[in-house]
Amino acid sequence: MPCLKDCPLPISILLHLFNSISPFFISHHPSLPLSLYSMGLTMPFLFASLFHLLWHVHQVTASSPVNSTHRSQQAYTHSLLANGVARTPPMGWNSWNHFHCDIDEKTIKSTADAIVSTGLARLGYKYVNLDDCWAEGERDNAGNLRAKASTFPSGIKALADYVHSKGLKLGIYADAGKRTCSNKMPGSLGHEYQDARTFAEWGVDYLKYDNCYNDGSKPQTRYAAMSRALRNAGRPILFSLCEWGQEDPAKWAGSYGHTWRTTGDINDTWASITSIADSNNIWGRYAGPGRWNGSSPNWMRCSICEQRDSNHSWKQGSD
Repeated sequence: MPCLKDCPLPISILLHLFNSISPFFISHHPSLPLSLYSMGLTMPFLFASLFHLLWHVHQVTASSPVNSTHRSQQAYTHSLLANGVARTPPMGWNSWNHFHCDIDEKTIKSTADAIVSTGLARLGYKYVNLDDCWAEGERDNAGNLRAKASTFPSGIKALADYVHSKGLKLGIYADAGKRTCSNKMPGSLGHEYQDARTFAEWGVDYLKYDNCYNDGSKPQTRYAAMSRALRNAGRPILFSLCEWGQEDPAKWAGSYGHTWRTTGDINDTWASITSIADSNNIWGRYAGPGRWNGSSPNWMRCSICEQRDSNHSWKQGSD
């Protein structure tokens, strides 16, 4: 979808529409301990209509040099998009900002319950995503990742079944290096096909793929390997590339995954929010159905006004 700066409607109207409705879920649930992120539409029912108004702009930009570059990779990209996920920007919850490594299956289940009971699921928040530290420190004898027995005794498959029973989707975390960023569990470098099959067998719907402890090879090479593995895993899995924006992934990540981080990590300060929003502003023209810019997960410790504005900025940056 093209940048909003090209929209025939005045930007002030779009801002007014967004700001008049986005406080709903924040003001009604200020104490909910969720580090919600919005890699796209904060209010999908509002921006679905705006999408149609902007569609003719997309038709004009389809012949731009950017899109000409994309067309050279269409066969690969179309095979990835054939799994049908991320036709609109995915929205949900991620465990890291609030819990870091202090996660367990009880916390994830209660979060899934809260997303449904507070009405967030009806607004389009569908993903419940585990971040780092969910697995044992080493692989089993067959080289497989395994859930940490002390915190996820029922296993990831049972957790996925529970999340699915709520009408939601389960996301998981891995890394394009030898270890994950916490250094508390193995990375997936060299185990891409094995891990992709494991995630599919467990019923995982979303993979966040980080960039720590890598071997120094190009991220395009490492992320492409997991992309191929996921495409052959037998289950549609949304692939989120967390490359930190170091090599301008907006220019190439759409050939491998559905979302990509355009910046480094956020923290719960207004300066951090505005800095990331400014950095992310230039990448809107690379996004569209099935391929979205993704900033770092939003913090919910900021003020309500800051939360509203950061969600709006993330929405603008995704498309």
